Amino acid sequence: MRHKENMLHQRADERLALSAANGDRQAFGELLERHYGRIFALSLRLMGNRAEAEDLAQDVCVGLARKIRSFRGEARFTTWLYRVVLNAGRDAMRRKASRGAVQRDFVEVDALRRAGDAARVTEAEWLRGALAGLKDDLRETVILVLDQELTHAQAGEVLGISENTVSWRLHEVRKALKVRAGEDLTT
Repeated sequence: MRHKENMLHQRADERLALSAANGDRQAFGELLERHYGRIFALSLRLMGNRAEAEDLAQDVCVGLARKIRSFRGEARFTTWLYRVVLNAGRDAMRRKASRGAVQRDFVEVDALRRAGDAARVTEAEWLRGALAGLKDDLRETVILVLDQELTHAQAGEVLGISENTVSWRLHEVRKALKVRAGEDLTT
């Protein structure tokens, strides 16, 4: 009996997902209601804490409105949904790791400057000068993410760009700082 119920539920999910993929908002809303618990539970497992899981689940739900158009019914809806959540979780973990490393470096330089160590103050001044030499869009992104501690999504909203563009810009900043450091060592 339980197997039959599961099969009926799966078929209903596939019908709803295909309708949603074709623009049926009511079907999309019903899918979210039926599966939000699954989205949140997986998000919680991936992220390890409730606040980050809530953010990830919200991001998944918002992105699902766009992603559902790619659902073709080739896999069960729940399988497809798990892939969406897993990919979003992996992206979030990469952003978190990247942001954490850059933030630690930024905080360390600022702490060293405050400590009064002359050599370290020079390093901090170098970093400030290097950041000042960046193009405005890159510098603004660094300020919002590292100084103001906005998430990539929040910074993207402020700047009117996608979260992925914020991540790309921070990657470009790291590359530019490495290049400048290499140039300064050879001069």
